[in-house]
Amino acid sequence: MSNSPTDSFRQTALTYHEEPRPGKLEIRATKPMANGRDLAWAYSPGVAEACIEIKEDPANAARYTTRGNLVAVVTNGTAVLGLGNIGALASKPVMEGKAVLFKKFAGIDCFDIELNESDPEKLADIVCALEPTFGAINLEDIKAPDCFIVEQICRERMNIPVFHDDQHGTAIVVGAAATNALRVAGKSFEDIKIVSTGGGAAGIACLNMLLKLGVKRENVWLCDLHGLVYNGREQDMTPQKAAFAQGDQPKTLAEVIEGADLFLGLSGPKVLKPEMVATMANRPIIFALANPTPEIMPDEVRAVSPDAIIATGRSDFPNQVNNVLCFPFIFRGALDVGATEINDEMQVACVEGIAALARATTSAEAAAAYQGESLTFGADYLIPKPFDPRLSGVVSTAVAKAAMESGVATRPLEDIAAYRRKLDASVYKSALLMRPVFQAAATASRRIVFAEGEDERVLRAAQAILEETTEQPILIGRPEVISRRCERLGLEIRPERDFNLVNPENDPRYRDYWQSYHQLMARQGVTPDIARAIMRTNTTAIAAVMVHRDEADSMICGSFGEFKWHLNYVNQVLGTEGLSPQGALSLMIMEDGPLFIADTHVHVTPTPDQIAETVIGAARHARRFGIDPKIALCSQSQFGNQHSEAAERLRAAIAILDSKPRDFCYEGEMNVEAALDTELRERLLPTNRMTGNANILIFAHADAASGVRNILKMKAGALEVGPILMGMGNRAHIVTPSITARGLLNVAALAGTPVSQYG
Repeated sequence: MSNSPTDSFRQTALTYHEEPRPGKLEIRATKPMANGRDLAWAYSPGVAEACIEIKEDPANAARYTTRGNLVAVVTNGTAVLGLGNIGALASKPVMEGKAVLFKKFAGIDCFDIELNESDPEKLADIVCALEPTFGAINLEDIKAPDCFIVEQICRERMNIPVFHDDQHGTAIVVGAAATNALRVAGKSFEDIKIVSTGGGAAGIACLNMLLKLGVKRENVWLCDLHGLVYNGREQDMTPQKAAFAQGDQPKTLAEVIEGADLFLGLSGPKVLKPEMVATMANRPIIFALANPTPEIMPDEVRAVSPDAIIATGRSDFPNQVNNVLCFPFIFRGALDVGATEINDEMQVACVEGIAALARATTSAEAAAAYQGESLTFGADYLIPKPFDPRLSGVVSTAVAKAAMESGVATRPLEDIAAYRRKLDASVYKSALLMRPVFQAAATASRRIVFAEGEDERVLRAAQAILEETTEQPILIGRPEVISRRCERLGLEIRPERDFNLVNPENDPRYRDYWQSYHQLMARQGVTPDIARAIMRTNTTAIAAVMVHRDEADSMICGSFGEFKWHLNYVNQVLGTEGLSPQGALSLMIMEDGPLFIADTHVHVTPTPDQIAETVIGAARHARRFGIDPKIALCSQSQFGNQHSEAAERLRAAIAILDSKPRDFCYEGEMNVEAALDTELRERLLPTNRMTGNANILIFAHADAASGVRNILKMKAGALEVGPILMGMGNRAHIVTPSITARGLLNVAALAGTPVSQYG
């Protein structure tokens, strides 16, 4: 066997599907099954109660079962993309893949169902019989014209959404790409001439969608293997093709494509020739969507028409028309309002949502997933990328709203804005916990200075701050560098127009800044020359001086460099105001809820007084997130069973805390497992004063706190908010180099809350 790249890819793909366990799906219980009581609730006799409720009102199935979030992907394997009629069993890996995409992108549970049935009417009978199990049906990879028959029968007989993704999913994404391509080309649906190749399910659905968007039927020319579809043609005709017949004489693709504005290819490789492209209208739009080899390669198009706008079905070229932009989110919206069908209004809403998202500023998360690619709206970025986390909120909300407005929603939403926030929270893990912080920040318009203003993450955060908050970002950096990077990243913001800027190389406030710094540090060996040099080169020191001079309310630094280095300059300048860093607190957001960790950075071996201050500060900050603090002071020692140096410091800290009444729960010293396991803690010390599991862990050594923080991030998939620098009156926060743009936005929201808001 050769070692060609193709062979290597094949083996890797097979290993991916086989190991560590075969397939791509599993079923997990969503309710506890730990004892007889759980079993009684889950099965007999408790299950009867849910059955009775559903018998009395079938709508209750969405309350007591998974049906409201369960989709079936159904196929007979007769038209698998790129593979053809491979049969039901061989199509199972494809359907499993579709199922995991539903789960990944929209949180929808999915069963793949492969059926050995080639008769379309019998196949439809089987699908219709599945209605009690599922909230919606996704038909997949069924050959034309059988797919039309199956879908029509199922839609007529079933009272849940039935959606053939090969048809309508492709059509929706093509519609979104065409919407934006015409905007770039300066053309309109009403005026363009379209030539299409491929009269199959996807091709026909795409043409029907383009008609819904405003294309005139007389301007559509459909060709297949036999040339133009015309009136009176008998060879290889279907009613769906006949609906697009033009004229009464045969013609070739080359003859009809002259003057066309849009070529839509859903056929086969190399169907479109460069010389045909050369006869098209100015600024032609070429959608060559055959996979894996398009109707024409992009470089061939560019050779004859450099200004052409091109989309393919491949991920290695710009503008991949990928159904994953559509189907998870159209089903999400449909399921959440109990839609009885996915109608034209919902499909058009999906088109408009996808198209609008591509025109918006690119998300930081999408940029991170597609590093090196230009994600700025234009000829090479007509539709969003599949990993753009905003798709769920934007598209699903648009679909749900259209379902309600068109009258097919059986469970209409009372608050569409709250629904959008809920979807965003499911994508941005921090969104729900950060909501009270953002609400508090909205009560004041604070000035936040970013020390590393040239960093891409900071620029994206600044864009988000201006879009989502009332805060005023100030960036430290060179204006020409920031402007150039904003343009390259597709950000709308520009220096001075949208935010204030401090240029360390040439700023009129330079003299004031170095003199302020020198005045603070003159008795610590800092000469005027050193002060001048620091105010030219040290952006953290510049930011701190700005806060000290009341030119900013808070500063954020640390997106690169070592935490202690930044802390030194923050302390030098702002420590003169009676502020002193108490500790660094990280909020770790995990699948089963939030967990705070401290002190991760400030005090390596904190004294009892410092530990007590950290505990008090952590309790105060937890309440900013609407969390009732339950604090465990953690060590290897367990309620006095060891006398290590760390345990002694923790006991002394507890004594300090016990010296005054506290309005929060704390306990220690104890192991982490005791802190997070109520039953274990009750066995070890029945008289302990904590109820429930701890949500704040305080450690006696920064190495332990930092280690737990990093393990939770890297191995448990926890999302960090912070670190939050406690004790600085919300005047300064030092992040870490691993922070994301979303993380910076969260810290900015924390910095944007006046101290009076949280005590």
